[in-house]
Amino acid sequence: MCAVHIHSTESKLPSSLKTLPGSRPLALSSSRPTWVRWQIMALLTALSMLTYLDRLNLSIAGRNIQRDYAFSNQTMGWIFSAFILGYALFQIPGGLLGDRYGSHRILTLTIVCWSVLTAMTAIAPRLPWTAWLGVSWSFAIVRFLIGVGEAASLPNANKIVSNWIGHGHRGKGSSFTLIGIGAGGALTPPLISWVMQRWGWRSSFYLCGLIGLLFALIWHLRVTNRPEEHSRVNRAELELIRSGQHSSPRLAGKVPWRMMLSSPSVWGLTLGYFCQGYPIYFFHTWFFIYLVRVRGFTVTQGGWWGSAPYLAIALLAPLGGWFSDLAVTKIGKRRGRQVAVWVGMGSSAALIWIASHSTNAHQAVVLLALGGGLNLFAATSFWASCIDLTESYTASLSGLMNAAGNFGGWLSPILTAYIATRFGWNRALDCAAIVTVASGLFWIMVNAESSLDKRFTDKALRQAT
Repeated sequence: MCAVHIHSTESKLPSSLKTLPGSRPLALSSSRPTWVRWQIMALLTALSMLTYLDRLNLSIAGRNIQRDYAFSNQTMGWIFSAFILGYALFQIPGGLLGDRYGSHRILTLTIVCWSVLTAMTAIAPRLPWTAWLGVSWSFAIVRFLIGVGEAASLPNANKIVSNWIGHGHRGKGSSFTLIGIGAGGALTPPLISWVMQRWGWRSSFYLCGLIGLLFALIWHLRVTNRPEEHSRVNRAELELIRSGQHSSPRLAGKVPWRMMLSSPSVWGLTLGYFCQGYPIYFFHTWFFIYLVRVRGFTVTQGGWWGSAPYLAIALLAPLGGWFSDLAVTKIGKRRGRQVAVWVGMGSSAALIWIASHSTNAHQAVVLLALGGGLNLFAATSFWASCIDLTESYTASLSGLMNAAGNFGGWLSPILTAYIATRFGWNRALDCAAIVTVASGLFWIMVNAESSLDKRFTDKALRQAT
């Protein structure tokens, strides 16, 4: 049975705005909308930057940790993957909590938790369980717990996008979190390399933890779940956000997983994102080490060149969101989102394949960077489609999709190390290119026009009568 409750929608705007439960009085109406929604999007970008600062710091410090504790490549692969495993396993619970209790509250709590755990990475070799489990397992446990803490971040960020961005701008809205991935990834290698060279690798983890705690305070004070709750949003801005939205009711209560999992679109999203996660996690884990050991860059050069894929992401993710929304207006929601994914993933696969066989180190890095950027060009359509399919349970569906993506990511550093050791780095990158093609092919199953909320509502009404 599907236990849902139907909430009356935010009324048909702009003619009749209603105050939702828990909302604050709107700021006085003016002829010009306020810009609070874009401030919220900027904070989502900063949130995403923070998650990638705390995610990538180990891949930069990993070279020193591997040297200090004589870890093999495969041991480092398991340590890298520990974060991804915790992150993947708790995506769905994180999304469920956001849909039930509000994304603002859940994100405030989780930012504090993972920031404290990030700082604890510096003392991982001295934690109590090290005497029984060993140093490598101690690192792995801490990284697993950081992954658990960060798991709620993107599903709930997408819920914020769903509530704050208008119907026709979901691709653009979803791109803000992906811009943060690019910006955070671009800043992390040079920042962590610089801190490590001056104060050692442990200091980099203390610094990341402190930055996270400061951001948690800003997030708590400046963000709300919905624009109706924000004291600085005026009526004109709220009308702009809600214009064009369908008047279908919002649902609350238990997530109707059985109906959700019966949708081919949901399976296409999750399987496609599983394949999306595999190639992108090469950049999150092995890329810096690949630059230094395989392509011959110095540590400093590796820090700067390691930023290249993330600069490409910061540029191409918003372009992907714009392209996706434009394609939707031109050829419809189903074909528009599909074309955006196919352009991004097809181009990404081709560039990764060419780069793996390039003998010129700088050329290979540029091609790989563009391949990573185009992966996130396509990813904006994945996240936008989670909102298209269900506004009521956006965080839950986003958590399901991102869990699949991160299980693909969890396999990535392990299989990359295995393939590179047995067959060479060229074959490891070729494998990533093939998986990228598969990500696009799964979008044959996705129809972003097929509203799950309408199905949930119709079933709830039938059961009520």
